[in-house]
Amino acid sequence: MKLTELFIADLQRDAEATRHVLERVPEGLNSWKPHEKSMELGYLTALVASMAGWVEFMVNTDEFDIAPVNGPAYQSPKFESRAQILQVHQQCLENAIAALQGTTDDHLQKPWKFMARGKVLSELPRHINIRDSVINHLAHHRGQLTVYLRLTSASVPAIYGPSADEGREMFATT
Repeated sequence: MKLTELFIADLQRDAEATRHVLERVPEGLNSWKPHEKSMELGYLTALVASMAGWVEFMVNTDEFDIAPVNGPAYQSPKFESRAQILQVHQQCLENAIAALQGTTDDHLQKPWKFMARGKVLSELPRHINIRDSVINHLAHHRGQLTVYLRLTSASVPAIYGPSADEGREMFATT
């Protein structure tokens, strides 16, 4: 199996779980956070929704400077409604898949730089960046978002197995 095919399958499979989590994010609480050192709910939600889109610039550019010296810093997408954030997620997923369909495994072996203020923070082959900085990182932040859901009394969807809110009936004994 090609790397591109593997990543597309991973992104498509994870997209459903991500969508289920995003569907539960309560509206009107974008500035809420569980602790002063935590991310705001809206920022975390936008991060989870848009992370798959990072694949597009990992494939189509040689580097990304999140806070360039002579330009504006990266801004995560803003949203006001659940429908908007679900649309962001879908568009980012489609962009990632299109980028992967338009590249080769040879290209994914080439290095890609992640930078801040002109300094290289990471320079790894694209396929490692896609695996570590998108797919694994997305699972981490999606899990973090489920904790936020619990703390805001929203229901938590089953992702890799049942949650306390759904999917437990298959394990119930009677």
